[in-house]
Amino acid sequence: MAATIVRSELSALNEQPWIDAGVNLFAAQFDADRSEVLSRAAAAGVQAVLLIGSDIAESQANIDYIGQQQSQPMLLTTAGVHPHQAGAVAAEWLEQLRQCFSHDSVVAVGECGLDFNRMFSPMAAQIEVFTAQLELSKQLKKPVYLHERDAFDTQISLLKNQHIHHGIAHCFTGNSEQLSAYLAQGLYIGITGWLCDERRGQDLQAALAYLPLDRLILETDAPYLLPRNLANKPKSRRNEPAFIAAIAEEVARLKQCSVADVAEASKRNVQQLLHGGS
Repeated sequence: MAATIVRSELSALNEQPWIDAGVNLFAAQFDADRSEVLSRAAAAGVQAVLLIGSDIAESQANIDYIGQQQSQPMLLTTAGVHPHQAGAVAAEWLEQLRQCFSHDSVVAVGECGLDFNRMFSPMAAQIEVFTAQLELSKQLKKPVYLHERDAFDTQISLLKNQHIHHGIAHCFTGNSEQLSAYLAQGLYIGITGWLCDERRGQDLQAALAYLPLDRLILETDAPYLLPRNLANKPKSRRNEPAFIAAIAEEVARLKQCSVADVAEASKRNVQQLLHGGS
């Protein structure tokens, strides 16, 4: 019986219709084989991929690439300014960002937020640029695609002050208390291969017990955060959207549910995130 269940679950990993809600397609790691990465994703059952725009240039590169693509998987993109880039924005950055949303493929504002860990941009610049993007998301009725590191208290305060209730905490790595605060704001929670890391992922693994499936969204954050539970890891250690099932497998193990339940919930939640009201 046990062997039958294992075979069934492994089969389910290959049969589910996946959506990867976070891929950095224009990272340098993908320069040599970008189209092949997407082909492997489609072969693994990934129906759609949400690309991440971390500055105006990358957002525009995503838009242009999507306009040239005709094959599977379907591609959508965010457009925004990451906190690392906040200190280097041009004077007209906000209007440039607004123009990105004239394209139907652009579905969320971000990656935006605060990062007080490396402080690649001054704190004041981060807060100013983040606040402007929160205001833009409300004007455009688009969800926010959030980044946060070592800045949770300030970030949640800004979200509350701006009455932001529609978006995703991208690549969430926090604890149960932080999870509860994001859920109280009505946000979805992006789960990556961080969950599969027995060294760094313990807080997240504990918090997962408090995350209902109707608020969970799977994302690889490729090429980063290769799931450590992945069989036959690539020698490059590069993550790809084709590996998203490994994250779902760990979610299913920890929540004691089926991979099919995780896949279906994540897909439904992505659709609601991108098409629901703000």
